[in-house]
Amino acid sequence: MTLDKKKKIKKILFYVIISIIALLVIVPFLWMISTSLKGREALRTLPIRWIPKDITLDAYKEVINIPNFSFTRAVFNSFYLSIVTTFVSVMSSAMAAFIFAKIPFKGRNVLFSIFLATMMIPGSVTMIPNYIILKHLHLLNTFTGLIIPFIFNAFGVFLLRQHMASIDDAYFEAAAIDGASLVQIFFKVMLPLSKPALAVLAFFVFAGTWNSYLWPLIVLTDRAKYTLQLVLGTMSTRFGNYEHLLMAGSIISIIPIILAYIIIQHFLEEGLNLGGIEG
Repeated sequence: MTLDKKKKIKKILFYVIISIIALLVIVPFLWMISTSLKGREALRTLPIRWIPKDITLDAYKEVINIPNFSFTRAVFNSFYLSIVTTFVSVMSSAMAAFIFAKIPFKGRNVLFSIFLATMMIPGSVTMIPNYIILKHLHLLNTFTGLIIPFIFNAFGVFLLRQHMASIDDAYFEAAAIDGASLVQIFFKVMLPLSKPALAVLAFFVFAGTWNSYLWPLIVLTDRAKYTLQLVLGTMSTRFGNYEHLLMAGSIISIIPIILAYIIIQHFLEEGLNLGGIEG
């Protein structure tokens, strides 16, 4: 067998394997869409129909008008928490990263290493201490209580610090010579030059907050403040035999993540290609 034939066979096998993996990933998503467009009577039809005979949006209407819960309110709550948490987390991470990357001070590297060490602590370990602190601060069952633990993001500081450290100090020095303060340099120089890294961090924080279930479940008790994930979790126990409703709710829950990715796709791809381990 010639070398060219071996290369062709390897290439064909590679594409076959990748296609199989892609199919395994996309099949559950296609099944969700198919099920959400069926009526309840079509769920038990055999053989299984991937393409519904009678496409209907009744499942989406029922989910939006679900009794004892305001689905639209839950969507708003999730949007509010995700946007606020993303803004607060990204800005605090950017400020800390700017200091660690561009402002020399004694013990900077040691302090940065200690700060990064907190990434090794599982989130489940800090939930009880955070809960106790929020209880003493009377912040349980509040959106503020949900946001506070995520103000400081060690991964975000690491990501932005590595990117900011790779930015030429000439920009920093030129702005300082022109009389710009540290605040002006941060907002007018560093943040615009860090858009790709900021987009990556913003997307991950937004997606993580939007999909968060356990922490809101622990903190929130008022149903009017429930996030979308909590409502979906409650639906899974109340409507376990109504798969079309569950799938419709799940489809609605992933639409914002898909839209967020599409909107910042350019910055996200550029940010993921950054030399994150430099500096």
